[in-house]
Amino acid sequence: MKHLFGFTGAVMLLACSSAFAASMNDTLRIGIQDDPDMLDPHRSHTYTGRLVYAALCDKLVDTSADLQYVPRLAIAWRWSDEGKTLTMTLREGVTFHDGEPFDAAAVKFNLDRARTLPDSQRKSELTSIDSVDVTDSKTVTIHLKQADATLIAQLSDRAGMMLAPKAAAGDFGNKPVCSGPYEFVERVQQDRIVLKKFAQYWNKDAYHFDKVVFLPIPDTSVRLANLRSGDLDMIEHVAPTDVAAAKSDSNLKVYSTAGLGYMELVVNVGNGPAAQTPLGQDKRVRQALELSLDRDVINQVVFESLYTPANQALPPSSPYFDSALKSQPRNAEKAKALLVAAGVKLPFAIDLKVPNNPISQQVGQIVQAMAEEAGFKVNLIAGEYATQLSEQQLGNYQIALYSWSGRPDPDGNIHQFVTCKAALNDAKYCNPKVDELLNAARVTNDLAARKALYDQAQTILADEDPYIYLFFDPRLFVASTHVQGFVPQPDGLIRLENMSLKN
Repeated sequence: MKHLFGFTGAVMLLACSSAFAASMNDTLRIGIQDDPDMLDPHRSHTYTGRLVYAALCDKLVDTSADLQYVPRLAIAWRWSDEGKTLTMTLREGVTFHDGEPFDAAAVKFNLDRARTLPDSQRKSELTSIDSVDVTDSKTVTIHLKQADATLIAQLSDRAGMMLAPKAAAGDFGNKPVCSGPYEFVERVQQDRIVLKKFAQYWNKDAYHFDKVVFLPIPDTSVRLANLRSGDLDMIEHVAPTDVAAAKSDSNLKVYSTAGLGYMELVVNVGNGPAAQTPLGQDKRVRQALELSLDRDVINQVVFESLYTPANQALPPSSPYFDSALKSQPRNAEKAKALLVAAGVKLPFAIDLKVPNNPISQQVGQIVQAMAEEAGFKVNLIAGEYATQLSEQQLGNYQIALYSWSGRPDPDGNIHQFVTCKAALNDAKYCNPKVDELLNAARVTNDLAARKALYDQAQTILADEDPYIYLFFDPRLFVASTHVQGFVPQPDGLIRLENMSLKN
């Protein structure tokens, strides 16, 4: 009897374990660095929000691993001879998660909403659009005010994500309804975002998880520990200091690819009362802050020399990168001299806001130490990232550490941050000459001509320093070896198509 009981118990345990394994194989758990802001592609601007959207909201166009534009909800597009009319042919048989059909009227609704919603973050990305016409149910015609070399790139990201029109009239940011492979189930702030597979998705056979759960865990070491313990299947924004340990673990696989984004210091030069300080009003003070920093030392201490020091918005992999734009080496004495010339009393106190994750706080602490040697007194203020972004928009900051995930087209890395009326210009920097140059770069497809315009604009920005660029970051992921089919891409998004979990 004892042997029989043991055999029966073992069978029951095996059955339970098998059921548990099957259940686990149906759910992909992804550890992300920050809790996203509102889940509305037209109004949000967190990178982790884009990670969720990659599963939740299909776009008109997508990018491939080699940064080519490929069909998604739009299966074909063509330009008129003068480049002022874009006609897109839409995919048949697509529905939103609430059952509403996807058609040309839905595209018009979305593009109009993104262009006119009072708090839309996509306005500056779509300023070239004059009107959107429904030609027929599967054809939409976009009329432009002038030729726009960047529009397809914009439609390959949040500006091209399609929201269900009826649902968009409600509390969309908390109850998003799109047409992607996964639909929204629930969100618990600072804890989890749960999606489930959308049974009516047009390409459902390429998606193999019943559920996808995003878990915001700001601490990089805690994210890795949860991955090692089996509580997560993959993590993003891996700390460079954890890469060697992850590579030595036979149960994990490290993925790395060159990224498109950057880390920078955003200086409030015109956004409300907080800008009315020498830091905001005198470029010599900003130049002094930049001169106080040694990017190579920060890279060695925080990033294991895996990052690339930056002095501009466009990465070295871009054909628009300005190799002639050089960073000055750290010079604390010259920085002090600039502060004295600006007439500020030393030490000059500034507040620096940083996200509450270990990497950002380490960067902030080194900036603090280096700047203090050059005559600054830096007060570090750590907080939740989405909250910091909201404070930046409102102008409730002096200087902030900010990361941008990057875009394939150069316009997406610079225009929406530095032109006078750009939605993401939290610094409220405004120089009409910069606007003139960057607007001109939008309307030409000639690479040499565009590069010359970007070079001129970035020379001005490097002198006026409203944004102090620090690093271009690689895209680092770690996953359990059970994760199959993951292909890292330069934009840092996790595309779930053809991914699976094996036992």
